Amino acid sequence: MSMRKYIPQLLLCILLQQAVGYAQDKSPVKFGKITPADFTLAAGGLDSNADAVVIADIGHSSFIGNTKGWFTLEFRHYKRIKIINKNGFDAATVSIPLYVSGSTSEKIMNLKASTYNLENGKIVETRLEDKSVFTDKISKNWIEKKFTLPALKEGSIVEYSYIQNSEFLFNLQPWAFQSEYPCLWSEYQVDMPAFFQYVTMSAGYLNFNINSTYPHRTSFSLTEPGEGGGRDDHYTFEDDVNDRRWVIRNVPAMKAESFTTTPNNYLAKIEFQLARYTFPNSIPQEKMGNWFSVSLALMKDDDFGVDVTRNNGWLDDDMKVITQGATSQLQKAQKIYAFVRDNFTCTAHSGMYTSSPLKTVFKNRNGNVAELNLLLTAMLRHEKIMADPVILSTRAHGFTNEIYPLLNRFNYVVSRAVLDSATYYLDASERWMGFGHLPEKCYNGHARLISSEMPSPVYFNADSMTEAKMTFVIMTNEGKGALAGHLQSKEGYFESATIREKVQAKGASDFLKSLQTSYPGDAVLSNLTIDSLKIPDLPVTVAYDVKFNMDSSSDLVYFNPLLSEGYKENPFKAAERKYPVEMPYTMDEVYTLNMDIPEGYVVDEMPKSAKVKFNDDDGFFEYLIQKSADGIQFRSRIKLNKANFTPEDYSTLRDFFGFVVKKQSEQIVFKKKK
Repeated sequence: MSMRKYIPQLLLCILLQQAVGYAQDKSPVKFGKITPADFTLAAGGLDSNADAVVIADIGHSSFIGNTKGWFTLEFRHYKRIKIINKNGFDAATVSIPLYVSGSTSEKIMNLKASTYNLENGKIVETRLEDKSVFTDKISKNWIEKKFTLPALKEGSIVEYSYIQNSEFLFNLQPWAFQSEYPCLWSEYQVDMPAFFQYVTMSAGYLNFNINSTYPHRTSFSLTEPGEGGGRDDHYTFEDDVNDRRWVIRNVPAMKAESFTTTPNNYLAKIEFQLARYTFPNSIPQEKMGNWFSVSLALMKDDDFGVDVTRNNGWLDDDMKVITQGATSQLQKAQKIYAFVRDNFTCTAHSGMYTSSPLKTVFKNRNGNVAELNLLLTAMLRHEKIMADPVILSTRAHGFTNEIYPLLNRFNYVVSRAVLDSATYYLDASERWMGFGHLPEKCYNGHARLISSEMPSPVYFNADSMTEAKMTFVIMTNEGKGALAGHLQSKEGYFESATIREKVQAKGASDFLKSLQTSYPGDAVLSNLTIDSLKIPDLPVTVAYDVKFNMDSSSDLVYFNPLLSEGYKENPFKAAERKYPVEMPYTMDEVYTLNMDIPEGYVVDEMPKSAKVKFNDDDGFFEYLIQKSADGIQFRSRIKLNKANFTPEDYSTLRDFFGFVVKKQSEQIVFKKKK
């Protein structure tokens, strides 16, 4: 990009704006200046259990003219951390991702890093040596500068600073105010010229202590290289700049909680997306586009859609063999899907682009998730089956943005097939997924159908999936105080996939051993069978025999009717929660037991039946038990009609599962007959 055609307009068309007040609050830290008093600083009331505390984290992005007739993004980063104990040493390992495209790469300059220790009342500084900075290649477009601060001890203070220069204007540095460690002061400033327009997106539940804008005039200097070896042209001009500044004080650590897709969705952070250039007297240049233009570009991309849209005549002979015997388009689609799923190895379960032509992927019988599912799409199209790729973000990767086509938010590709007006979503990269099923990690909300004609949003919501499990147990007297039983459990679909994976990896005998460990020591399991183990379209049914030998020397015997099933602890431990609970699916778990009263014993105590609702219609838990003359009938059921719950629901949800755990831990007491 060159500024040559814009400079005259910039010099002639400068708009004046009145400056407004600028918040004067400053960071309490002056980098490079450490005093003995600094070593007394701890997390204090912010988090007394913290392993490290970020004392200050400050970033500043600005646009500077360069020698290529355009602009460079300059990002300055300063950070100081107090190491509380050895568990906080990880805070002193720093990774800086740098974007690469062709021969152009973002660069790190003026890297300074030191560790400070207080020894005999004096401050000892140990500087990071250049040879201790390493560069790792992460992918085609990313490298990483990495280093660990030296001379670490409990109580050390570490700090580092650097300048990162980037010619990629789309990569205006985002800023995370939160991390796994508490932070006393987190600040980010962006000096935004009027001629660049970015969409600013903020997230998290924390409020800014400072959120200010300071408009002013700034001078820019650019050098336009001479054409054909001619003399360079130098330009200096002024324009309006808005200094945006955000500060959050006393930022709590982001702590992992159960049933969270990824904490990154709820970090307090700011992100940017380049939308357009708006130079005076020039037509605005759109840089972000819309979903239609982005979809069209993807289908023309050599690393995404080009091979899908081709004729792919090289498939002709193979497809005749693969679809042999199919009498309908649906059967053809099922055979094609099973062929890719069962005969190809997925080399990476994350990725949105191909690194090899689909013909090579087919020949080598392996590829990443994008390559396998784009190949599947191409094979379906070869047989005149309507099929298109769908891009999405897995649950652990984070949410996508439905409004803005931010492709870096996506990391996964599946295929959509339409047959006889029915729609099927397919993922051939997962060995144990049946036709029309996607793994639970795909159920992360908004996804996007990529099509040259009709790109459209797709929604994979966890609330639409129910994991149903039914377990039935019969236990009868076997004489001499022994109970012999048979358990049969029809597993949920996703648990079935997990069981198949475990059995394939270590065998059925090892799986039986893992079941045995969940039972009390006097139980013996045998005769394991797993039905439909090699039929991914169906859930599996696990069955086995179990035997209990009663302790005849004891007057009292305690027996939990749920055997090894049920909840042993509350999955929601925190007293409060600031972000939603995101289960991977809704649930319906039913457990039924019919058992004889052990020979020579009578029931001394028995739990009481109970039934509780969760938020009226959102679910319920029932615990039903009754005794007859010689037996006990028991039924437990947990049903949740929702997978996602707001922070306002958290306390009720926590109490609900607390009641479930307490109730399912109750035992029947058998007393020896006199």
